[in-house]
Order: sequence, then structure tokens, then C-alpha cells
Amino acid sequence: MRTMKVRLLFFAVLRDIAGTGARELALADGATARDVWQWMRESYAPLADYAQPPLIAVNEAYAAPETVLRDGDEVAFIPPVAGG
Repeated sequence: MRTMKVRLLFFAVLRDIAGTGARELALADGATARDVWQWMRESYAPLADYAQPPLIAVNEAYAAPETVLRDGDEVAFIPPVAGG
């Protein structure tokens, strides 16, 4: 099986949960942004109950969960922000 690497960026509460602002992740060729979200749910217990991913960006452009990733892509999940 061929693999690729993507760079994950973590913002706001996701950064707190992951304990870092970024990390690399090795995936099988053909993996989607939804597959990365599933990995995050399995890797970080506070995310386990969130079946649907938040807003997704791939290479700084909004993307759908079904977006197929390529080697070297940068993937960010953007959590909702509340403020006053």
C-alpha cells in the first residue's frame, strides 16, 4: 500500500486538545479529509462524539469532507468560534 504525508494544523480548542499547533500524519493514498477527521476522533478522546467534522480547509481553501488528499497537503479543521 502506498502512503502519503499531510500536515495537520490545529486551531483554537482543537489546538488545546491536540497539545500542538501542527503535526504530520501518514495516510494511505486516496484518503479523504473525512478519514483524517476519523483519525482525530480515534486519537483524541474529547472528539469521539463528534461524527461530523467542523469546517475544513485544504491548502488554505475550504473543502468538503470527501476531498481526496494528496501528498504534502495541509489540512485544517476550523472549529466554531463564539464570542461576545
